[in-house]
Amino acid sequence: MTLTTFEAALMLHLIGDWLLQNEWMAVNKLRLSHPAAWIHGSIHGVLLGLILGWVGGVTLALLHILVDTRVPVRWLIRHFKKCEDSPDLPILLIGCDQVLHIGCIAGWIVLAGR
Repeated sequence: MTLTTFEAALMLHLIGDWLLQNEWMAVNKLRLSHPAAWIHGSIHGVLLGLILGWVGGVTLALLHILVDTRVPVRWLIRHFKKCEDSPDLPILLIGCDQVLHIGCIAGWIVLAGR
């Protein structure tokens, strides 16, 4: 059995975000000025670049870094979901973060295929 491009990219994303991300990265990646943001993003760029090519890897690494600032995630929670005071906010942040990352990967695969 062979994985589709999306399935392989999803697995590599999960490896980058859950297996290869340490506490230092998780705490400090929120600031673009911190090396943790760029190291974590670079891990994703290398992993995704293996199957999507270097342009896809670099593009998705930059998008990953921007999503990890939590600016787009907090905007979604504040203006669309309207639940910034929810006691479930930590899991909502993680869930929205992951959906945005995976959406970027899916979008890249669809757009690059055209």
